[in-house]
Order: sequence, then C-alpha cells, then structure tokens
Amino acid sequence: MRVRKHDLHDLIQKKLEAAGLSEEHADGVAESLAFADARGIHSHGAVRVDYYAERIAKGGTTLAPNFRFNKTGPSSGVFEADNGVGHVAARKAMDEAIGLAQETGVGIVGVHEMGHSGALAYFVKQAADKDMVAISVCQSDPMVVPFGGAEPYFGTNPIAFAAPRMDGEPIIFDMATTVQAWGKILDARSKGADIPPTWAVDANGEPTTNPHQVNALLPVAGPKGYGLMMMVDILSGILLGLPFGKRVSSMYTDLTKGRNLGQLHIVINPAFFTSLKEFKQNIAQMVDELHATKAAPGFSQVLYPGELAEIVETDYAEAGIPIVKDVYDYLISDTVHYDQYDHAGLFAEQD
Repeated sequence: MRVRKHDLHDLIQKKLEAAGLSEEHADGVAESLAFADARGIHSHGAVRVDYYAERIAKGGTTLAPNFRFNKTGPSSGVFEADNGVGHVAARKAMDEAIGLAQETGVGIVGVHEMGHSGALAYFVKQAADKDMVAISVCQSDPMVVPFGGAEPYFGTNPIAFAAPRMDGEPIIFDMATTVQAWGKILDARSKGADIPPTWAVDANGEPTTNPHQVNALLPVAGPKGYGLMMMVDILSGILLGLPFGKRVSSMYTDLTKGRNLGQLHIVINPAFFTSLKEFKQNIAQMVDELHATKAAPGFSQVLYPGELAEIVETDYAEAGIPIVKDVYDYLISDTVHYDQYDHAGLFAEQD
C-alpha cells in the first residue's frame, strides 16, 4: 500500500509518543524516518519504528536528555547526547557544525553517547541546504566480518556526503561500508524476500540468500570496504573516547540501557576556499556532464552517486510511499511491543 509522506510522518510520531517520547522528539524522529522512506531508503524508515518504540518504552532512550554542546576549539566541539534519540541529537549537532563552518570555514562536531540516528543523508542534506559541504560518519553494531576473518568485528559504519549545486537539489551520497546495510536485511525480512548471496554469510561463513540466516555481513569491495569501516570506527568511536569495534553495543542486547554510540559531522564552507557561486555552478556542470556520458549496455543514463534516491523521491511525491502491510498495520494499531526485540540475537533473531 502507499501512504503520503505527511501521513506517514504523523503515524510514526503518534506511535513514538505512545511509547513515551515527547512530542518534539517524536516529531524529529518521524521527520527523519519519513525522509528516508520518501527517498526509497526503506531500511531506515518506518520499518524501524517497532524497535525504536520498544526501546523507548523500556527506558533505553533518555526521554528528557540533557543535551549540551561543548566547544573545544574555534572549529570543533562535542555534542553530549545523553543517550537521547539519535535523530534529534545528530540534527542539533549538525546545526552546531554548520554554525562553526559559517564562522571559520570548517566545523567538526562529534556526537557523544547517542542512540541510533537513522539515515545519515538527512543530516548532510541539512548542511547542503545551507550552502555547505558535509561529511557524516557513525559507528554501528559489530556485525561485519573483517576481510579474511570469520567472525564479526566492525559495524556497517556508514559514510554520507552532500554538496550544494546551482538550480537543483543538493547532491547526496549515503553508503554503508558493507555490500548492503543491515537495514536492507530487515527490509527483505519484512517483505519475505531473499537477498543476493553477495550480501552476507551464515553461521558457517557461507553465502546465504535467506535474510533470517544472516550471521554476518560482508565489507564492500573486500579489503577496501574493510579499511573504510575501520576509518569510520576510529573517527566516530575512538576519537570521541567511546567503545569501538566489537565493544560497540548491540542494537538488541538490552533495550533498557542506552547505546552510547558516536557520530562525527565534518562541515566545510566552500566560500572560504573558492567562489560559492562558481562552486555550485561546477557541481551542476559535473552532474550535467555525467548525465551526458555515454551509457553502458543495459543503462539508459549515467546518474551521479545517490541520484536514484532523488528520482524515487519525485516519483513517491506523486504516487505515495510504498509501505509493507505489516509495518502499516503496526503503525495504525494501539500496540507498543515489549517483547519483540529485547535480548534478541545480533540480527534480531531470538536466542
């Protein structure tokens, strides 16, 4: 079935408020999740609400967090998130990074002890909408085998990038450092679909197409993805004095406790390096030249990395956002689950 973005936002907000979240924070999470679904990033959209609601209801999310920003230098700072909802903490931290970049040319802000923050694309777009270039990275559950290894160590550790362009939406690129994000496995489960054998391995380390048999994910491009996920864990974990690698808290181990996750926003003001107008014009020209590049067999046009989400957003604005029936039925129900995820296995299977 299909739902309009504003209706999906309202359903998500209502469910999170029912779980105990404040109206302000529920609205912030709903905005981020609806943004993800509207761009076809369903792995970070409404499919997450059941889990978020259970963690909120069980006390694993601080309902009235003591958010505070500690400026540590002319262009740097740490945003203390107090294990509040990560979507709201990350947005507020990005606001601080944007402010620093507007003043000094660069703003680097770490988010300390936060909850899961959803799609990073949301936050880098926040900066690009202010004519800034942004990079955001965050750590996640240890669910990826290192290259050459047989047991998980790092998380999917995503990276997002955005830049403003003339006469168009910002270009946004958001990727996990695995072949696919864990949320894509969740999405496949919700749809009862198989996954490609290149995404993950089972308990024996063998490729699997069954999303319920996933025991670990695989790094993208082998050793290259492995190196990127290590970099992300250092920047969003060790750099902020937080747990790293296999010490990062599992999403499902204990929903009564905070996640203590880390995230890092890096914001660059193009006006400190070149003409802002020329910068945005060149970004637009780059996109035009990519579009004009001869397409390979089987492709109708070359797109810039991340452009498919922009195309999907346009389509969904007219046709509505497709939502799996089970997810929709949960959103419209009066139910808040207390026993779906807590102390489930690493991949949300009951132990």
